[in-house]
Amino acid sequence: MKRLVGNAVFTALLGMATLGASAGTSLAQAATVRDDVPSTYVVVRGDTLWDISGRFLREPWLWPEVWRANPQIKNPHLIYPGDRISLYYENGEPRLRLERGQGGVVKLSPKIRKIPKREAVPPIPLEKISAFLKDHRVVDPGLLENAPYVVAGDDTRLISGAGDTVYARGQWPAYDTFSIYRTGQRYLDPVTQEFLGLEMISIGDVQLERREGDIGVMHVVSANREILNGDLLLPADGGAISTSFQPQPPVEVSGGEILAAPDGLRNIGRNDIVALNRGSRDGVEPGFVFGVERQGETITDPKTGEPITLPGEEGGLLMVFRIYDKVSYALVMKAERPLSVGDKLLEPHG
Repeated sequence: MKRLVGNAVFTALLGMATLGASAGTSLAQAATVRDDVPSTYVVVRGDTLWDISGRFLREPWLWPEVWRANPQIKNPHLIYPGDRISLYYENGEPRLRLERGQGGVVKLSPKIRKIPKREAVPPIPLEKISAFLKDHRVVDPGLLENAPYVVAGDDTRLISGAGDTVYARGQWPAYDTFSIYRTGQRYLDPVTQEFLGLEMISIGDVQLERREGDIGVMHVVSANREILNGDLLLPADGGAISTSFQPQPPVEVSGGEILAAPDGLRNIGRNDIVALNRGSRDGVEPGFVFGVERQGETITDPKTGEPITLPGEEGGLLMVFRIYDKVSYALVMKAERPLSVGDKLLEPHG
């Protein structure tokens, strides 16, 4: 029988992000303690709050529900490398005791010592997400119709890089700082074939130095790939990654599947990033956690010789971190086996 988490059970885990619970949000599942829950755990550098929660809870994404049960806690960043988290029982209910790395037991109470935020354990691998968002975005092709584009480099070179001068042509907006992009995958809904968006891959950043007619002279400030003729100039993507997540099961989002692996992966695993064919128009929000059903294998019936597809199996968990109108990006938090494009989205289970 599962042990239910009581009020204040995971007070040490409530700092799993600046989570501010949404009004009216309710979770269908109650957080439960793992059968193999450790009596103590020492936080190490590189841990995430999802990982720490997963050592104690069957459903790591339910940490905000536990946090909401402890409204007296004000500091959203409680756990730091070197801290020791201990499980004990009081009146038959589990509790946690937090021992700071510098020594001294701190009972979880409204009095919380202030520790520099920079030392706090992040909720999920934010560096992985931040690096991805610098290089990828999804746009409607209409945004590209009048966008300036690279026509030549210094001495009419075909390839340019950081520190070089490039020439671009087009209809120039009022600003003079741009990011250079190259078109990537065209996202189509696998069922309806509806066009969902165009993946854009960031090449670098440029500064407009001067303009003569429709030709702009650009200084390449930075480049993570070689700049080619035909690359497009767009305003930088202003949607910075939020460090605050409200993990929760999806609300009224039906269907959906893994649409693509932007990095071209065939076998998708933990901490990889995937595109989903569901976005804001479908009610998807940052922090939504989906289960994934792996596609069943197609085999040949040994008697009839006809191809048959075996039933799918639950294979992992995803957390959505960036939303567009018809597409969203999610981080794979758990993968029992390699996932793949076409795997279906489900309600999450522990």
